Amino acid sequence: MTDNNLPGPGQPTPQPGSPSGQPGQPQQPGQPQQRPPYRPAPQQAGPNQPSARGNVRQQQAGVTKPRQATVAEQRARAAALKAQQERFAAESAAFEKKRKTRKRLLIGGGVTVGVVALVAIWYAAASPKNVRAQCTDSNNVIVDDDYCDESYYRSHGGYSSGGFIYIGGTSYRYNYGGTGSVGQKAVGGSYTVPKGANVTTKSGTTVQRGGFGVSSGSSGSGG
Repeated sequence: MTDNNLPGPGQPTPQPGSPSGQPGQPQQPGQPQQRPPYRPAPQQAGPNQPSARGNVRQQQAGVTKPRQATVAEQRARAAALKAQQERFAAESAAFEKKRKTRKRLLIGGGVTVGVVALVAIWYAAASPKNVRAQCTDSNNVIVDDDYCDESYYRSHGGYSSGGFIYIGGTSYRYNYGGTGSVGQKAVGGSYTVPKGANVTTKSGTTVQRGGFGVSSGSSGSGG
């Protein structure tokens, strides 16, 4: 029986590692057969093994543990935390200082306003209003100031009572703050002496000296 795998006469012997039936290099007599070099099969990287392209490891939740910080990293973190705390303390101190300064200014401003108000009240009281008084008869007609003057009506047998002055059966009294001329009816004003005011007549007679609510005048002034 003839073996089909044996080479025929004149055919080269196939070399190991070459496909069957294809001619290879002729083997020299007395030389050992040469084998191809060993080539390991490529390995696939597992989930926890580094890839062949790099050293990056894949982190898995609950499995991968964090890397412990080095001494230099710990010192840097401590220094950054200390600097942050110092900056916060400085900002808090500056804010508190501004708040106290603003509070003192507000209090000082309030005191100043209070003092100014008191001075204004005192000045207003020390500077009473000036009011002009005019003598009028029973019909509110303006007459000469002498009819309301104490020395005049006493020298003419007159007298005063209840703010009125009586001379020869005719009554007279002062109008305070009204306008008009002798022979005309007084317009406006009041027949009650104003408190705290300086009251004088057109001729210069002082009916009342004002100031701090204290008044004084002739006994013939209207009340």
